[in-house]
Amino acid sequence: MQVEIYTTLKKGVLDPQGKAVETALSNLGFSGIKEIRQGKLFNIEMETEDPKKAKELALKICKALLANLVIEDYKINIIKNT
Repeated sequence: MQVEIYTTLKKGVLDPQGKAVETALSNLGFSGIKEIRQGKLFNIEMETEDPKKAKELALKICKALLANLVIEDYKINIIKNT
């Protein structure tokens, strides 16, 4: 089973990389962009085929290493293999 974990900075936490991209796009003539926030995507292939077990393991992984819970939020997507 494949799991995708997205981590992003929480609202209110300064995101200098997102701001730099936002400024660069503005300088390139792109308009209509209100805000850009950057994040990270982790693709994890798990041995289990049980979505509940995959989500439990993904939660433990986020709390142990992938997300800094003080300044980051995370989102877990379970993708069933076909």
